[in-house]
Amino acid sequence: MSEHWLVRPSTIRLLWRVFIAVLALTVAAEFFVAHHPHFDVESLPAFGAWYGFLACAGMIVFAKGLALFLKRRDTYYDDAGDGRDD
Repeated sequence: MSEHWLVRPSTIRLLWRVFIAVLALTVAAEFFVAHHPHFDVESLPAFGAWYGFLACAGMIVFAKGLALFLKRRDTYYDDAGDGRDD
């Protein structure tokens, strides 16, 4: 059986190139749109791109930190202590 088309290395490289091209075109298109910023920082070039990236990175860091407090051992449900022999 042949491997799925999404796991082929050539397809993964192609998808990365397409995604980067779309992102670059989106940032480039911003220079042709009139902006009406509410705050001065919003008038910076590619504000939406870097703000979105930093917000996403911040959420990942927050989730990793939260996982330190919420994570359980792999055998958490095995140690239920209910007296059953499964």
